[in-house]
Amino acid sequence: MKKSEEKTKKNLEKLSASLGEFNLYSENNKNKVRNDSFFKTGEVVILLLLTTFVSLIMGGLVTYRIYYNKGRSIDKELGEFIKNYEYIKENYYEDFDKTKLIDSAIAGMLTALDKNSSYVGNSDSNFNIFLEGNYRGIGLQVYNDDNNNVVIYNVIKDSPASEAGLASGDIIIKINDKSVVGKSTQDVASLIKKQKDAFEVTVKRNGEEKVFKIKVTDISLTSVSSQVINKDDKKIGYISVSIFANNTDSQFKKKLEKLEKEGIDGLIIDLRDNSGGHLTAAENIISLFLDSSHPIYQINSKSGKSKYYSKGKKTKEYKIVVLVNGESASASEVVASALKEQYGATLVGKKTFGKGTVQELQTLPSGEQYKLTTKTWLTSKGKEVNGKGIEPDIEKDLSENFAKDPTLENDDQFQKAIETVLK
Repeated sequence: MKKSEEKTKKNLEKLSASLGEFNLYSENNKNKVRNDSFFKTGEVVILLLLTTFVSLIMGGLVTYRIYYNKGRSIDKELGEFIKNYEYIKENYYEDFDKTKLIDSAIAGMLTALDKNSSYVGNSDSNFNIFLEGNYRGIGLQVYNDDNNNVVIYNVIKDSPASEAGLASGDIIIKINDKSVVGKSTQDVASLIKKQKDAFEVTVKRNGEEKVFKIKVTDISLTSVSSQVINKDDKKIGYISVSIFANNTDSQFKKKLEKLEKEGIDGLIIDLRDNSGGHLTAAENIISLFLDSSHPIYQINSKSGKSKYYSKGKKTKEYKIVVLVNGESASASEVVASALKEQYGATLVGKKTFGKGTVQELQTLPSGEQYKLTTKTWLTSKGKEVNGKGIEPDIEKDLSENFAKDPTLENDDQFQKAIETVLK
């Protein structure tokens, strides 16, 4: 019996470590904090021993009862999970990676929740790269095609890959002398990151093999661009934001300061096709326009409702128009709604996506990550956004001319924004 108890004890310790000891990424404060929803390993062990003792008295009937710190029981559901984990471990015909099994189980659980709670992968995934705004690599986005080739989807501007001459559509076949044919994108990314000095990338382009020499460096992604539009003796600033990464707010601040030094009479902020990102980046951008007396959004969670305010020192005075469309979501909607309700900005374009939920990033011991919906957010005036979106003040479609030639001159929504700023 002692051997059986010890074996079960070790298994539960492993399971506790897999489920309870991961980091929580908070969008509100950018700090990693411990998730208190699970017992410490030692507490689980004590409960296990007590449970085993009671079970022996009852004639060998083993019942696991594990409690949260606050006394809430999840014995039946978790007990069923443990029972099947033990069955698989003891009876599966081959050896397998237990950590991978737990990760897969967690990924499966997420499919039963809302669509925004999902498995992300490791910290090198595109999700993390674009949210962090910087990474170590060569500046490529790749994917596996139907034939399992590693194909370059996008080459980051001003990156080592761009300077070397790699292009979208190239099929990567070798890293130095090692073939990567049939390998996964993660395998290729891992192999590239291991290179300390300049190395060779062999690709197939239009049926011909080409070799490029390249070196891994630290890459900062650009998510903000700007320019000045001169119209009717007025200077209109234009800032486009592609995503709200960790470094987007600092980029935005620099671009805005430069535009203001040029003496702009109004500003257009383009959030079209911006799917969101870090809430803190959105907060910091809003705070560039509003003083601290202005609420900018509200949060609904299990603990109640909270109102969040701008951290700015001064409210700007020039006219602002925000461009939005059906792909403007999450943090984009936070910025658009706050500037509309608190600044008086005009929204031009199409109704926004309607993502009124907040996700937090969890990191498992294996390094794999997932995001979980933990809160919903409302506009500064308490209006619901989730599933509803935000209606523009001026609705405007894009014409066929823009589809054929996507320039700002043919951009009907952008031209309407200019017209609105000049009124």
